[in-house]
Amino acid sequence: MNALAKILEWPIEPTDLLGLALWDAADIARATGGVAFGDFQVSGVEIDSRDVVPGDLFFALKGESMDGHRFVDMAFARGATAVVVDRPVDGPHVLVQDTSTALELLAKAARNRVDATVIGVTGSVGKTGVKEAIFAALDRSSRGKAHRSVKSYNNHVGVPLSLARMAARSRFGVFEMGMNHAGEIRALTAQVRPHVAVITAIAPAHIENLGSLEGIADAKAEIFEGLEPGGVAIIPADSPQFDRLKAAAEQRRITVVSFGRAAHANVRLLDAVPAPGGGSLVTADLGARRICYTVAEPGEHWITNSLAVMAAVGAAGGDLGAAGIALAEMQGLKGRGQRHSIPAPAGDGSGRALLIDESYNANPASMRVTLAQLGATPARRRIAVLGAMKELGEHGPAYHAALIEPLEASGADFAILVGGEMQALADELGKAANGALGKDIGFAHCGTAAEALDALRAHGVEGGDAILVKGSNSVGLGTLVAALAQQKD
Repeated sequence: MNALAKILEWPIEPTDLLGLALWDAADIARATGGVAFGDFQVSGVEIDSRDVVPGDLFFALKGESMDGHRFVDMAFARGATAVVVDRPVDGPHVLVQDTSTALELLAKAARNRVDATVIGVTGSVGKTGVKEAIFAALDRSSRGKAHRSVKSYNNHVGVPLSLARMAARSRFGVFEMGMNHAGEIRALTAQVRPHVAVITAIAPAHIENLGSLEGIADAKAEIFEGLEPGGVAIIPADSPQFDRLKAAAEQRRITVVSFGRAAHANVRLLDAVPAPGGGSLVTADLGARRICYTVAEPGEHWITNSLAVMAAVGAAGGDLGAAGIALAEMQGLKGRGQRHSIPAPAGDGSGRALLIDESYNANPASMRVTLAQLGATPARRRIAVLGAMKELGEHGPAYHAALIEPLEASGADFAILVGGEMQALADELGKAANGALGKDIGFAHCGTAAEALDALRAHGVEGGDAILVKGSNSVGLGTLVAALAQQKD
Protein backbone atom coordinates (compact mmCIF):
# COMPACT_ATOMS: atom_id res chain seq x y z
CA MET A 1 0.00 0.00 0.00
CA ASN A 2 1.47 3.36 -1.02
CA ALA A 3 1.58 6.46 1.17
CA LEU A 4 -1.40 8.09 -0.51
CA ALA A 5 -3.56 5.02 0.05
CA LYS A 6 -2.60 4.98 3.73
CA ILE A 7 -3.59 8.62 4.08
CA LEU A 8 -6.92 7.99 2.40
CA GLU A 9 -7.60 5.11 4.79
CA TRP A 10 -6.88 7.29 7.84
CA PRO A 11 -9.87 6.95 10.20
CA ILE A 12 -12.29 9.89 10.15
CA GLU A 13 -13.35 11.28 13.49
CA PRO A 14 -16.62 13.18 14.01
CA THR A 15 -14.69 16.39 14.66
CA ASP A 16 -13.09 16.14 11.23
CA LEU A 17 -16.45 17.06 9.73
CA LEU A 18 -16.65 20.33 11.67
CA GLY A 19 -15.79 23.63 10.04
CA LEU A 20 -12.38 25.14 10.61
CA ALA A 21 -13.68 28.62 11.44
CA LEU A 22 -14.47 29.45 15.06
CA TRP A 23 -17.83 30.97 14.11
CA ASP A 24 -19.62 32.04 10.95
CA ALA A 25 -22.22 34.75 10.53
CA ALA A 26 -25.20 32.39 10.56
CA ASP A 27 -24.03 30.62 13.74
CA ILE A 28 -23.46 33.91 15.55
CA ALA A 29 -26.87 35.26 14.57
CA ARG A 30 -28.58 32.00 15.54
CA ALA A 31 -26.85 31.84 18.93
CA THR A 32 -27.41 35.48 19.86
CA GLY A 33 -30.86 35.98 18.36
CA GLY A 34 -29.41 38.76 16.22
CA VAL A 35 -29.44 39.60 12.54
CA ALA A 36 -26.28 39.15 10.48
CA PHE A 37 -25.32 41.78 7.94
CA GLY A 38 -22.74 40.17 5.67
CA ASP A 39 -21.52 36.61 5.17
CA PHE A 40 -18.32 36.04 7.11
CA GLN A 41 -16.27 33.67 9.25
CA VAL A 42 -14.22 34.64 12.32
CA SER A 43 -11.26 33.00 14.02
CA GLY A 44 -11.37 34.78 17.37
CA VAL A 45 -13.54 36.79 19.76
CA GLU A 46 -12.43 40.01 21.46
CA ILE A 47 -13.93 42.72 23.68
CA ASP A 48 -10.98 45.14 23.80
CA SER A 49 -10.36 46.94 20.51
CA ARG A 50 -6.68 47.34 21.43
CA ASP A 51 -6.26 43.56 21.45
CA VAL A 52 -8.07 42.87 18.16
CA VAL A 53 -6.12 40.90 15.57
CA PRO A 54 -7.11 40.11 11.97
CA GLY A 55 -9.98 37.63 11.85
CA ASP A 56 -11.54 38.59 15.18
CA LEU A 57 -15.18 39.17 16.06
CA PHE A 58 -15.38 42.33 18.20
CA PHE A 59 -18.14 42.70 20.80
CA ALA A 60 -18.99 46.34 21.49
CA LEU A 61 -19.83 45.96 25.17
CA LYS A 62 -21.24 48.81 27.23
CA GLY A 63 -20.16 49.48 30.80
CA GLU A 64 -20.97 52.12 33.38
CA SER A 65 -18.44 54.59 31.98
CA MET A 66 -17.45 53.16 28.60
CA ASP A 67 -19.28 52.20 25.41
CA GLY A 68 -17.52 49.76 23.10
CA HIS A 69 -19.39 51.16 20.12
CA ARG A 70 -16.97 54.09 20.24
CA PHE A 71 -14.21 51.71 19.24
CA VAL A 72 -15.86 49.85 16.37
CA ASP A 73 -13.85 51.80 13.78
CA MET A 74 -10.64 51.00 15.66
CA ALA A 75 -11.58 47.32 15.75
CA PHE A 76 -12.09 47.27 11.99
CA ALA A 77 -8.85 49.18 11.47
CA ARG A 78 -6.98 46.53 13.46
CA GLY A 79 -8.41 43.75 11.28
CA ALA A 80 -11.70 42.71 12.88
CA THR A 81 -13.74 40.66 10.40
CA ALA A 82 -17.04 41.67 11.98
CA VAL A 83 -18.55 43.26 15.07
CA VAL A 84 -21.51 42.60 17.36
CA VAL A 85 -23.42 45.82 18.02
CA ASP A 86 -26.78 47.11 19.21
CA ARG A 87 -27.04 49.69 16.40
CA PRO A 88 -26.28 49.51 12.66
CA VAL A 89 -22.68 50.25 11.61
CA ASP A 90 -20.72 50.28 8.38
CA GLY A 91 -19.10 46.92 7.80
CA PRO A 92 -19.98 43.30 8.53
CA HIS A 93 -21.87 43.02 11.79
CA VAL A 94 -24.47 41.18 13.83
CA LEU A 95 -27.17 43.42 15.21
CA VAL A 96 -28.48 42.42 18.65
CA GLN A 97 -30.58 44.00 21.39
CA ASP A 98 -27.86 43.89 24.05
CA THR A 99 -24.21 43.06 23.37
CA SER A 100 -23.44 41.72 26.88
CA THR A 101 -26.37 39.34 26.71
CA ALA A 102 -25.28 38.35 23.20
CA LEU A 103 -21.82 37.42 24.48
CA GLU A 104 -23.37 35.20 27.15
CA LEU A 105 -25.60 33.55 24.54
CA LEU A 106 -22.65 32.89 22.25
CA ALA A 107 -20.82 31.39 25.22
CA LYS A 108 -23.80 29.13 25.90
CA ALA A 109 -23.81 28.00 22.27
CA ALA A 110 -20.08 27.27 22.45
CA ARG A 111 -20.54 25.16 25.57
CA ASN A 112 -23.48 23.28 24.04
CA ARG A 113 -21.73 22.37 20.80
CA VAL A 114 -18.54 20.83 22.18
CA ASP A 115 -18.07 17.18 23.05
CA ALA A 116 -15.38 18.04 25.55
CA THR A 117 -14.46 17.36 29.15
CA VAL A 118 -14.65 20.66 30.99
CA ILE A 119 -12.70 21.55 34.12
CA GLY A 120 -13.55 24.54 36.32
CA VAL A 121 -10.95 25.96 38.71
CA THR A 122 -11.47 28.31 41.63
CA GLY A 123 -9.82 28.97 44.98
CA SER A 124 -8.41 31.78 47.10
CA VAL A 125 -4.86 31.28 45.83
CA GLY A 126 -3.18 29.35 43.04
CA LYS A 127 -6.10 29.08 40.63
CA THR A 128 -4.42 30.69 37.62
CA GLY A 129 -1.25 28.61 37.93
CA VAL A 130 -3.22 25.40 38.47
CA LYS A 131 -5.47 26.23 35.50
CA GLU A 132 -2.42 26.78 33.28
CA ALA A 133 -0.78 23.52 34.41
CA ILE A 134 -3.95 21.49 33.82
CA PHE A 135 -4.29 23.04 30.37
CA ALA A 136 -0.64 22.33 29.51
CA ALA A 137 -1.07 18.68 30.49
CA LEU A 138 -4.31 18.19 28.55
CA ASP A 139 -3.14 20.17 25.53
CA ARG A 140 -0.05 17.97 25.29
CA SER A 141 -1.95 14.69 25.53
CA SER A 142 -4.72 15.82 23.14
CA ARG A 143 -2.23 17.23 20.63
CA GLY A 144 -3.51 20.75 20.73
CA LYS A 145 -7.21 20.14 21.26
CA ALA A 146 -7.43 21.72 24.70
CA HIS A 147 -8.76 25.21 25.40
CA ARG A 148 -8.52 27.46 28.44
CA SER A 149 -9.33 30.92 29.69
CA VAL A 150 -6.29 33.12 29.15
CA LYS A 151 -4.74 35.47 31.70
CA SER A 152 -7.20 35.85 34.60
CA TYR A 153 -10.40 36.03 32.57
CA ASN A 154 -12.43 34.67 35.46
CA ASN A 155 -15.31 37.11 36.04
CA HIS A 156 -18.77 37.81 34.62
CA VAL A 157 -17.21 39.05 31.35
CA GLY A 158 -14.06 36.96 31.17
CA VAL A 159 -15.79 33.59 31.57
CA PRO A 160 -18.33 34.01 28.75
CA LEU A 161 -15.59 35.50 26.56
CA SER A 162 -13.40 32.45 27.22
CA LEU A 163 -16.28 30.09 26.46
CA ALA A 164 -17.10 31.92 23.22
CA ARG A 165 -13.50 31.39 22.12
CA MET A 166 -13.68 27.58 22.54
CA ALA A 167 -13.44 25.77 19.22
CA ALA A 168 -16.02 23.11 18.34
CA ARG A 169 -13.15 20.61 17.96
CA SER A 170 -11.95 21.03 21.56
CA ARG A 171 -11.59 17.83 23.58
CA PHE A 172 -10.88 19.63 26.86
CA GLY A 173 -11.77 23.04 28.26
CA VAL A 174 -10.22 24.55 31.39
CA PHE A 175 -11.86 27.63 32.89
CA GLU A 176 -10.92 29.77 35.87
CA MET A 177 -13.65 31.26 38.04
CA GLY A 178 -13.11 34.09 40.52
CA MET A 179 -15.32 36.08 42.85
CA ASN A 180 -15.36 38.65 45.62
CA HIS A 181 -19.00 38.28 46.65
CA ALA A 182 -21.26 35.33 47.38
CA GLY A 183 -23.29 34.19 44.39
CA GLU A 184 -20.75 35.08 41.72
CA ILE A 185 -19.31 31.57 41.36
CA ARG A 186 -22.87 30.22 41.16
CA ALA A 187 -23.53 32.34 38.06
CA LEU A 188 -20.22 31.41 36.43
CA THR A 189 -20.40 27.67 37.03
CA ALA A 190 -23.89 27.65 35.49
CA GLN A 191 -22.25 28.87 32.28
CA VAL A 192 -19.18 26.63 32.39
CA ARG A 193 -21.03 23.45 33.49
CA PRO A 194 -17.82 21.61 34.41
CA HIS A 195 -17.34 17.87 34.63
CA VAL A 196 -14.51 18.42 37.12
CA ALA A 197 -14.50 21.26 39.68
CA VAL A 198 -11.24 22.17 41.45
CA ILE A 199 -10.91 24.27 44.60
CA THR A 200 -7.23 25.01 45.14
CA ALA A 201 -7.32 26.52 48.65
CA ILE A 202 -9.38 28.55 51.10
CA ALA A 203 -7.68 31.69 52.43
CA PRO A 204 -8.75 35.14 53.68
CA ALA A 205 -9.02 36.74 50.25
CA HIS A 206 -12.10 39.00 49.93
CA ILE A 207 -12.89 38.40 53.61
CA GLU A 208 -14.13 42.00 53.75
CA ASN A 209 -17.13 40.96 51.65
CA LEU A 210 -17.60 37.41 52.90
CA GLY A 211 -17.05 37.86 56.63
CA SER A 212 -15.20 34.66 57.52
CA LEU A 213 -13.24 31.73 56.16
CA GLU A 214 -16.42 29.69 56.38
CA GLY A 215 -18.16 32.26 54.21
CA ILE A 216 -15.31 32.10 51.70
CA ALA A 217 -15.50 28.29 51.63
CA ASP A 218 -19.25 28.40 51.01
CA ALA A 219 -18.80 30.89 48.18
CA LYS A 220 -16.11 28.74 46.54
CA ALA A 221 -18.24 25.61 46.98
CA GLU A 222 -20.85 27.20 44.70
CA ILE A 223 -18.75 25.76 41.86
CA PHE A 224 -20.22 22.33 42.66
CA GLU A 225 -23.70 23.56 41.78
CA GLY A 226 -22.84 23.66 38.08
CA LEU A 227 -21.23 20.23 37.88
CA GLU A 228 -22.56 17.94 35.19
CA PRO A 229 -24.09 14.61 36.32
CA GLY A 230 -21.34 12.23 37.39
CA GLY A 231 -19.02 15.14 38.05
CA VAL A 232 -15.98 15.17 40.34
CA ALA A 233 -15.05 17.69 43.04
CA ILE A 234 -11.33 18.17 43.70
CA ILE A 235 -10.75 19.72 47.16
CA PRO A 236 -7.76 20.44 49.46
CA ALA A 237 -7.42 17.75 52.11
CA ASP A 238 -5.18 19.91 54.33
CA SER A 239 -7.59 22.84 54.55
CA PRO A 240 -9.36 23.54 57.86
CA GLN A 241 -12.44 23.91 55.64
CA PHE A 242 -12.08 20.40 54.19
CA ASP A 243 -15.12 18.93 55.98
CA ARG A 244 -17.25 21.90 54.95
CA LEU A 245 -16.23 21.59 51.29
CA LYS A 246 -16.69 17.83 51.32
CA ALA A 247 -20.18 18.14 52.81
CA ALA A 248 -21.14 20.72 50.18
CA ALA A 249 -20.05 18.35 47.41
CA GLU A 250 -21.61 15.23 48.91
CA GLN A 251 -24.89 17.07 49.41
CA ARG A 252 -25.10 17.09 45.61
CA ARG A 253 -24.03 13.44 45.36
CA ILE A 254 -20.76 14.37 43.73
CA THR A 255 -17.65 12.20 43.81
CA VAL A 256 -14.99 13.85 45.98
CA VAL A 257 -11.26 13.53 45.31
CA SER A 258 -9.01 15.24 47.84
CA PHE A 259 -5.35 16.21 47.52
CA GLY A 260 -2.64 17.13 49.98
CA ARG A 261 -0.41 15.82 52.75
CA ALA A 262 -3.16 14.54 55.05
CA ALA A 263 -3.41 10.78 55.54
CA HIS A 264 -6.97 10.78 54.19
CA ALA A 265 -6.05 12.53 50.92
CA ASN A 266 -6.89 10.56 47.77
CA VAL A 267 -3.93 12.14 45.97
CA ARG A 268 -1.39 12.22 48.78
CA LEU A 269 2.10 13.62 48.97
CA LEU A 270 4.58 10.94 49.99
CA ASP A 271 7.81 12.84 49.53
CA ALA A 272 9.22 16.04 48.06
CA VAL A 273 12.91 16.85 47.75
CA PRO A 274 14.75 19.67 45.97
CA ALA A 275 15.26 18.90 42.30
CA PRO A 276 18.53 19.56 40.49
CA GLY A 277 18.33 23.00 38.95
CA GLY A 278 15.49 24.13 41.20
CA GLY A 279 11.93 23.12 41.91
CA SER A 280 10.99 19.83 43.54
CA LEU A 281 11.00 16.11 42.87
CA VAL A 282 7.62 14.87 44.07
CA THR A 283 6.36 11.38 44.86
CA ALA A 284 2.60 11.02 45.24
CA ASP A 285 0.21 8.20 46.08
CA LEU A 286 -2.87 8.10 43.85
CA GLY A 287 -4.36 5.06 45.52
CA ALA A 288 -4.05 2.55 42.69
CA ARG A 289 -0.54 3.74 41.79
CA ARG A 290 2.37 5.89 42.83
CA ILE A 291 3.94 8.47 40.56
CA CYS A 292 7.12 10.50 40.65
CA TYR A 293 7.51 13.76 38.76
CA THR A 294 9.36 17.07 38.75
CA VAL A 295 7.79 20.43 39.52
CA ALA A 296 9.81 23.23 37.93
CA GLU A 297 8.15 26.02 39.91
CA PRO A 298 9.82 26.66 43.29
CA GLY A 299 8.01 26.76 46.61
CA GLU A 300 6.03 24.50 48.90
CA HIS A 301 2.77 25.86 47.46
CA TRP A 302 3.63 24.47 44.03
CA ILE A 303 4.13 21.02 45.51
CA THR A 304 0.54 21.18 46.76
CA ASN A 305 -0.64 22.75 43.49
CA SER A 306 0.88 19.85 41.57
CA LEU A 307 -1.24 17.38 43.54
CA ALA A 308 -4.37 19.31 42.55
CA VAL A 309 -3.23 19.19 38.92
CA MET A 310 -2.69 15.43 39.05
CA ALA A 311 -6.09 14.92 40.68
CA ALA A 312 -7.84 17.04 38.04
CA VAL A 313 -6.06 15.48 35.07
CA GLY A 314 -6.85 12.01 36.38
CA ALA A 315 -10.51 12.88 36.94
CA ALA A 316 -10.72 14.32 33.41
CA GLY A 317 -9.33 11.13 31.89
CA GLY A 318 -6.09 12.83 30.87
CA ASP A 319 -2.57 11.47 30.68
CA LEU A 320 -0.72 11.68 34.00
CA GLY A 321 2.60 11.29 32.22
CA ALA A 322 1.83 14.36 30.15
CA ALA A 323 0.88 16.15 33.37
CA GLY A 324 4.27 15.32 34.84
CA ILE A 325 6.04 16.70 31.77
CA ALA A 326 3.90 19.84 31.86
CA LEU A 327 4.76 20.47 35.52
CA ALA A 328 8.46 19.95 34.77
CA GLU A 329 8.29 22.54 31.99
CA MET A 330 6.10 25.17 33.71
CA GLN A 331 7.60 28.63 33.89
CA GLY A 332 6.43 31.44 36.15
CA LEU A 333 3.53 33.48 34.81
CA LYS A 334 3.66 37.26 34.49
CA GLY A 335 2.74 38.69 37.87
CA ARG A 336 2.59 35.21 39.38
CA GLY A 337 6.12 34.00 39.90
CA GLN A 338 7.83 34.99 36.67
CA ARG A 339 11.56 35.45 37.26
CA HIS A 340 13.80 37.98 35.58
CA SER A 341 17.57 38.30 35.62
CA ILE A 342 18.32 42.01 35.70
CA PRO A 343 21.63 43.89 35.49
CA ALA A 344 23.09 44.87 38.86
CA PRO A 345 26.51 46.33 39.74
CA ALA A 346 28.89 45.51 42.58
CA GLY A 347 27.63 42.97 45.11
CA ASP A 348 28.97 39.51 44.36
CA GLY A 349 30.41 40.59 41.03
CA SER A 350 27.98 38.50 38.97
CA GLY A 351 26.46 41.59 37.41
CA ARG A 352 22.97 40.13 37.82
CA ALA A 353 20.15 40.21 40.35
CA LEU A 354 17.02 38.06 40.52
CA LEU A 355 13.62 39.77 40.24
CA ILE A 356 10.61 37.67 41.32
CA ASP A 357 7.38 39.06 39.90
CA GLU A 358 4.38 38.29 42.13
CA SER A 359 2.79 41.67 41.48
CA TYR A 360 -0.62 40.55 40.27
CA ASN A 361 -2.32 39.63 43.54
CA ALA A 362 -1.82 39.24 47.27
CA ASN A 363 -3.65 37.96 50.32
CA PRO A 364 -2.36 36.80 53.71
CA ALA A 365 -1.90 33.18 52.59
CA SER A 366 -0.13 33.95 49.33
CA MET A 367 2.08 36.56 51.04
CA ARG A 368 3.20 33.95 53.55
CA VAL A 369 4.09 31.27 50.99
CA THR A 370 5.81 33.73 48.67
CA LEU A 371 7.93 35.17 51.46
CA ALA A 372 8.89 31.61 52.36
CA GLN A 373 9.91 31.14 48.74
CA LEU A 374 12.08 34.27 48.97
CA GLY A 375 13.71 32.81 52.06
CA ALA A 376 14.52 29.59 50.21
CA THR A 377 16.06 31.49 47.29
CA PRO A 378 19.88 31.65 47.42
CA ALA A 379 20.88 35.30 47.49
CA ARG A 380 23.52 37.68 48.78
CA ARG A 381 20.78 40.03 49.99
CA ARG A 382 16.99 39.68 49.97
CA ILE A 383 14.73 42.65 49.30
CA ALA A 384 10.94 42.47 49.64
CA VAL A 385 8.72 45.04 47.92
CA LEU A 386 5.30 44.41 49.46
CA GLY A 387 2.11 46.14 48.35
CA ALA A 388 -1.09 46.43 50.34
CA MET A 389 -3.51 43.51 50.49
CA LYS A 390 -7.00 44.66 49.51
CA GLU A 391 -10.53 43.62 50.48
CA LEU A 392 -9.64 42.58 54.03
CA GLY A 393 -12.00 45.08 55.68
CA GLU A 394 -11.76 45.38 59.44
CA HIS A 395 -9.31 42.45 59.48
CA GLY A 396 -6.81 44.41 57.37
CA PRO A 397 -4.59 45.94 60.08
CA ALA A 398 -4.15 42.61 61.87
CA TYR A 399 -3.35 40.71 58.69
CA HIS A 400 -0.84 43.32 57.56
CA ALA A 401 0.82 43.45 60.97
CA ALA A 402 1.08 39.66 61.04
CA LEU A 403 3.30 39.74 57.94
CA ILE A 404 6.23 40.57 60.20
CA GLU A 405 6.64 36.90 61.12
CA PRO A 406 7.03 35.50 57.55
CA LEU A 407 9.01 38.59 56.55
CA GLU A 408 11.52 38.01 59.34
CA ALA A 409 11.61 34.27 58.59
CA SER A 410 12.44 35.03 54.96
CA GLY A 411 15.76 36.56 55.97
CA ALA A 412 14.88 39.81 54.21
CA ASP A 413 17.52 42.52 54.55
CA PHE A 414 15.30 45.37 53.42
CA ALA A 415 11.58 45.87 52.85
CA ILE A 416 9.72 48.49 50.84
CA LEU A 417 6.08 48.75 51.93
CA VAL A 418 3.57 50.28 49.55
CA GLY A 419 0.13 51.66 50.40
CA GLY A 420 -1.63 53.03 53.44
CA GLU A 421 -2.67 49.58 54.65
CA MET A 422 1.00 48.71 55.10
CA GLN A 423 1.28 51.17 57.99
CA ALA A 424 0.44 48.30 60.36
CA LEU A 425 3.48 46.32 59.17
CA ALA A 426 5.65 49.43 59.25
CA ASP A 427 4.68 49.90 62.90
CA GLU A 428 5.66 46.31 63.70
CA LEU A 429 9.00 46.68 61.95
CA GLY A 430 9.59 49.86 63.91
CA LYS A 431 8.95 48.06 67.19
CA ALA A 432 11.26 45.21 66.17
CA ALA A 433 14.05 47.65 65.32
CA ASN A 434 13.74 49.24 68.74
CA GLY A 435 13.62 46.09 70.81
CA ALA A 436 14.61 42.96 68.90
CA LEU A 437 17.83 41.14 69.70
CA GLY A 438 18.07 39.57 66.26
CA LYS A 439 18.67 41.03 62.81
CA ASP A 440 16.82 44.27 62.09
CA ILE A 441 15.07 44.69 58.75
CA GLY A 442 15.54 48.10 57.24
CA PHE A 443 12.43 49.44 55.56
CA ALA A 444 10.81 52.29 53.68
CA HIS A 445 7.09 53.01 53.57
CA CYS A 446 5.79 54.52 50.32
CA GLY A 447 2.43 55.65 49.05
CA THR A 448 2.72 54.59 45.42
CA ALA A 449 4.51 52.19 43.10
CA ALA A 450 6.47 55.09 41.61
CA GLU A 451 7.72 56.08 45.07
CA ALA A 452 8.59 52.44 45.75
CA LEU A 453 10.73 52.32 42.60
CA ASP A 454 12.56 55.45 43.73
CA ALA A 455 13.10 53.90 47.19
CA LEU A 456 14.45 50.70 45.65
CA ARG A 457 16.84 52.62 43.45
CA ALA A 458 17.93 54.72 46.42
CA HIS A 459 18.62 51.56 48.43
CA GLY A 460 20.45 50.07 45.46
CA VAL A 461 20.18 46.73 43.69
CA GLU A 462 23.46 44.80 43.61
CA GLY A 463 24.78 41.63 42.07
CA GLY A 464 23.47 38.54 43.83
CA ASP A 465 20.38 40.25 45.23
CA ALA A 466 16.94 38.64 45.12
CA ILE A 467 14.04 41.10 44.92
CA LEU A 468 10.49 39.92 45.56
CA VAL A 469 7.67 42.18 44.36
CA LYS A 470 4.21 41.24 45.62
CA GLY A 471 0.97 43.09 46.23
CA SER A 472 -2.64 43.41 45.18
CA ASN A 473 -2.97 44.30 41.51
CA SER A 474 -4.57 47.67 42.24
CA VAL A 475 -1.38 48.84 43.97
CA GLY A 476 0.26 48.85 40.54
CA LEU A 477 3.55 47.14 41.35
CA GLY A 478 3.55 45.65 37.85
CA THR A 479 4.87 49.01 36.66
CA LEU A 480 7.82 48.68 39.04
CA VAL A 481 8.54 45.19 37.71
CA ALA A 482 8.32 46.42 34.12
CA ALA A 483 10.75 49.27 34.83
CA LEU A 484 13.31 46.91 36.37
CA ALA A 485 12.87 44.12 33.82
CA GLN A 486 13.41 46.53 30.91
CA GLN A 487 16.78 47.71 32.22
CA LYS A 488 19.62 47.20 29.78
CA ASP A 489 23.05 45.85 30.61
